Amino acid sequence: MVKRIFHGLVVALVVLLASCSTQQDLTFVKYFAAYKALFIDDGRVLDTGNGNVSHSEGQGYAMLFAVGANDKDTFDALWQWSQRVLQREDKLFSWRYRPCPTHDRACIDDINNASDGEILIAWALLRAADKWGDEDYAFAATAIIDKVESTLIKDTEQLTLLLPGEVGFEDDSSVQVNLSYWIFPALKDIAQHANQPEKWNQLYTSGLALLAKSQFSQYGLPSDWVRVENSIGNHIGNRIDNNHREEVRLSLDKVISAEYGFNAVRIPLHLAWSGSSTIEQHATLFEPFNAWWEQPKTPATVNLLTEKVADYEMTLGMRAVETAVSHLTRGTEVDWPEINRTTDYYSASLTLLSMLAVMDNPS
Repeated sequence: MVKRIFHGLVVALVVLLASCSTQQDLTFVKYFAAYKALFIDDGRVLDTGNGNVSHSEGQGYAMLFAVGANDKDTFDALWQWSQRVLQREDKLFSWRYRPCPTHDRACIDDINNASDGEILIAWALLRAADKWGDEDYAFAATAIIDKVESTLIKDTEQLTLLLPGEVGFEDDSSVQVNLSYWIFPALKDIAQHANQPEKWNQLYTSGLALLAKSQFSQYGLPSDWVRVENSIGNHIGNRIDNNHREEVRLSLDKVISAEYGFNAVRIPLHLAWSGSSTIEQHATLFEPFNAWWEQPKTPATVNLLTEKVADYEMTLGMRAVETAVSHLTRGTEVDWPEINRTTDYYSASLTLLSMLAVMDNPS
């Protein structure tokens, strides 16, 4: 009798979880339909907040969303445009396309790459290969992964770093990095398909170490950009690990942005997206974000050098990130903001990313 009751409870739980998963999937499909209508034009993603430019990051996001919505036609259109217009001969992607009369590669106004774009596109291709059983996607992903390994992952004596781009981010004494480019769940998945999985695992671990020390100002938040320096010069920060032979310091000196802002807001989402084991092992890393969000009216950004906050509140996309992280780390309910004609590209993207993170980690 007890066995029957237990079996019945297990079956009921499985049915309940399947029902919740199905509802999440249907909601995501609905949201992606709105996203397509507003921001995708014949395979090109339009950043409506920045003059309708397109960039590798946006293409990667939309490809991830298309897989999540089981929309292969849209995925193929996005991937084909990315290949035709953005992908370079070396398999990396030019970072930015600005609309021009020719609608082709001539519209690219910045040929340097952005490593989060490569990681997002490769990850989307791997997920597409798994979902639709098309090995061509996996082969394309592997080619990108190989080039990232050889060009953008920098091994130092202390850490493994991700160069934000091939050109312009390192000098003799420091490397400027963007911790939101450490897309932790993607790094875990890519490691399983990489020729050098240890590089990706080391990159993952180094990202956690950097994040633990990237707690600036009274708020203890990470900056959009941070400089990783050796022992030369003036520095802000502490030693990464007492076992390392040379001191590593973090600095906000002359970085692209010293704000906790539109880049860094993705960091807690990427961390929570990694799953329950990462959340449990690194629970303290979420504390500064939770404290920031608990303000009565949370500003969108804060300068971590001056501590000056923005004069406007978090965007809807930022609130979606808070919703996802709170759900994944503390079990709170989710209530997603609508995507409509008043929603900008980045808020819509953050919302769909947040939804994907929750879908990937059913409770």
